[in-house]
Amino acid sequence: MEANRVLIFAGGTIDPVFLKNISQNDIIIGADRGALFLVEHGISPDISVGDFDSVSPEELEKIKKSSKELIQCDTVNKDLTDTELAFEVAIQRHATEIVMVGVLGSRLDHTLSNIQMMLRGMQHQITSVIWDTNNYVTLTGTTCEIEDRGYTYVSLLPLTPEVTGIHLEGFMYPLDNATLKMGQSLGVSNRLKGERGTIRIESGLLLIIQSKD
Repeated sequence: MEANRVLIFAGGTIDPVFLKNISQNDIIIGADRGALFLVEHGISPDISVGDFDSVSPEELEKIKKSSKELIQCDTVNKDLTDTELAFEVAIQRHATEIVMVGVLGSRLDHTLSNIQMMLRGMQHQITSVIWDTNNYVTLTGTTCEIEDRGYTYVSLLPLTPEVTGIHLEGFMYPLDNATLKMGQSLGVSNRLKGERGTIRIESGLLLIIQSKD
């Protein structure tokens, strides 16, 4: 089964408004408690994955009955987080875009792991996005068009020791052939001037975080 876009709903806090972003041809994956969220909101996951240690036996039965496919792993003897397992399944289903919802939570280790997971998507020529109420996160190694999604700020953070040849167009604070190094805050809290902006880089990997308080 091939898909253009895969939506992964993980176990973090999710605003039900994000369910409106589901399109008919999307593949919907619920990761552990994210699968329960989908089921409780009337969505049948195409695939539910995880060890399901964060749901009760009764809730797991609901997930099993409502999911088109279930991939369950052992709680102890597993090498991947539930979200990474869902991400790997999305790669296997030939996704061209992976959107992760509910992956930015109170656990900093999980948050950073999920952000770094977008590198795996890039290695497979897959566009990866992390999306929640306060953040919209993408990753680029070349050129990226940014559109106004209702967030206040656009911040640029290197995911490699340095990112060179940064050009910004359509931003309040433009850059021309700039370099950003890890630990620098030059790229934090920029703003779009209009509905769209363009980011071009020559080398490195750049996180683009649209955010609001």
